[in-house]
Amino acid sequence: MSSAGSQPAGARADSPPAGKLPADRPPGWRRYASVWILAARPKTLSASVVPVIVGTTLAHRIDWMIFLYALFGAVFIQIGTNLVNDALDFKRGADTAERLGPVRVTQAGLLSAAAVMRGAWLCFVIAALCGIPLIIRGGWPIVIIGITSILAAYAYTGGPYPLGYHGLGEIFVLIFFGVIAVGGSYYVQTLAFDWRALIAGVAVGLLAVALLAINNLRDVGSDRASHKKTLIVRFGETFGRFEIATCALTPFPAIAFITWLPLFALPLGVVLVRCAWRSKGAELNRCLAMAGALQWAFGILFVIGSLI
Repeated sequence: MSSAGSQPAGARADSPPAGKLPADRPPGWRRYASVWILAARPKTLSASVVPVIVGTTLAHRIDWMIFLYALFGAVFIQIGTNLVNDALDFKRGADTAERLGPVRVTQAGLLSAAAVMRGAWLCFVIAALCGIPLIIRGGWPIVIIGITSILAAYAYTGGPYPLGYHGLGEIFVLIFFGVIAVGGSYYVQTLAFDWRALIAGVAVGLLAVALLAINNLRDVGSDRASHKKTLIVRFGETFGRFEIATCALTPFPAIAFITWLPLFALPLGVVLVRCAWRSKGAELNRCLAMAGALQWAFGILFVIGSLI
C-alpha cells in the first residue's frame, strides 16, 4: 500500500492523490460522477452512436425498443473499451505525465486501475444484458456479434497480445465500430443482410479510424517510448497524415451510392485533413474535436438523406 499523499508512477507532481479531485471540484457524489464521466470519454461516443443510427435508418421500418437496446449496448461496449484502455495503458507505461491528450483518470491519480477495470467489466455486463432482447429477435448471429465485440473490446488493450500495441487498432475499429455495428444494427431490424449496410459500415468505420489515427499521431513519441507499435510508430508520421486523409475523405464517394446528403459534410473533412497535416503534438487535440464533429455531421446527414 502506498502512503497517504503518494501518487502512482508516472503522475505529474501537481496531480491530485489517488481517488481525489482538486479542491475546486464539487464534493461528494458529484465529484465521483464527474470522474467517471471523464473516464467514459463522452466526446468520443460518436464512434458507437453513429453506426447504430446509420444501420437502423437503413432499415426504414424501425422497432424503437430494439434500436434503444442496440444503441445502449454499443455505447456501453465503447465505454468499457475506453475504461480498459485507460487502466491498462497506464499499467503498461503508455500514459505518463508527458501525455499530450485529454486527462486519463488512472494516470492522473483520480481512480485506481483496479476501480477502472471493475467499471469496465460492469459496462460489459450491461452491454450483454442489452443484448438479450437482440438475441431473442436476431438469433445466433447476434450471439456471435455480442461475444466477439466484448472480447475484442478487452483485447484492444488487454490480454497477452493487445491489438492496439501491435498495429491492429485500425482493423479493430473498422470492423467493430463500422462494419459490425452498422451491419448488426441493420440486421436486428430486418433479419436480413444488404450490401448498403456493408458500404455504410466501411464508411462510418473509416471515420472512427480517423479518430484513432489522430490520437496515435499525437501520441507517437510516448508510444515509441512504451513500445506501443501502432501503424504510425511503425511507418512514421507522414504515413499517419496520409492515413487520416484517406479515412476522412474516402467515406464520401463511397456513401454517395446510397445517399448524397452526407456530401455536405465534405468541407469539414477537408478542413480536418488540413488541420492534421499542419499540426503536431498537443495541437492535434483540435483536429480530434473536428474528427468527432465530422462523424456526427456525416451520421446525421446520412439519417436525413435516407429518410427523405
